[in-house]
Amino acid sequence: MAQTDTLYLDNNHEVLRFSDLVVGEGVQANQFCIRHGDRAALIDPGGDLTYTPLTIALSRRISLDGLDYILASHQDPDIIASLPRWLMHTRSQVVVSRLWSRFLPHLASSYVTGKMGEQLQSRIQGVADEGKVLPFADTEIWVLPAHFLHSVGNFSFYDPLSGILFSGDIGASLGGEEGQVENFADHLHSMTGFHRRYMASNRACRLWVAMVRKLAPRMIVPQHGGYFVGEQVGHFLDWLAALECGVDLLDSQSYRLPVSEQSLNFNK
Repeated sequence: MAQTDTLYLDNNHEVLRFSDLVVGEGVQANQFCIRHGDRAALIDPGGDLTYTPLTIALSRRISLDGLDYILASHQDPDIIASLPRWLMHTRSQVVVSRLWSRFLPHLASSYVTGKMGEQLQSRIQGVADEGKVLPFADTEIWVLPAHFLHSVGNFSFYDPLSGILFSGDIGASLGGEEGQVENFADHLHSMTGFHRRYMASNRACRLWVAMVRKLAPRMIVPQHGGYFVGEQVGHFLDWLAALECGVDLLDSQSYRLPVSEQSLNFNK
């Protein structure tokens, strides 16, 4: 059942979480909107499976004419495959790693040539590895490095007014709590396999955690599954900083030549 949750509301500043929008086959993903007055930014809007239900839910809360940014943590289909529709129906800028900005035209073939191609390039902000601070109405959104934590060009986004860190696939869970995580130990089983496979190394995890601790975020909200508030933020960061993952787990058995059926028969 599609759901919209208000994660933060104070005067003219609001943070919304959209969840359970995928019907049928497909991994569920969370989408987020930061609204400040009549301006808005949409984070990791997803692909065709989420575009229509997200647009309907979003239109109940904001005017799409006020959508300034589409923020993409990385390039995966469940992050930004709906790009052509957002380009067509809004005037938003698309913010993504500079590494992936040159690949986005593959998702929007009708915008590639002539004036349409020029318009596409003018609406894509390719962000350098060090990240940046985006002006947003009379406040800001911070684009923070999260490279090699699932994608070689990857960003987290931080809203200073709400204290919410949007972490993309960092902290993602499958099959655990879908809302606010109440018991980290019980939730851990839904995160471990994914993080051991999709995060590149413990070194990358530790560097990201050290940066995030300086923010002291009130909340960390991933793109999949439940989110962390209060003391659960600390539990999650402690766990991630100690996690062996990615290349830490590789050995010679990870790179073996396959055994063909013919060689098996020959050796009988």
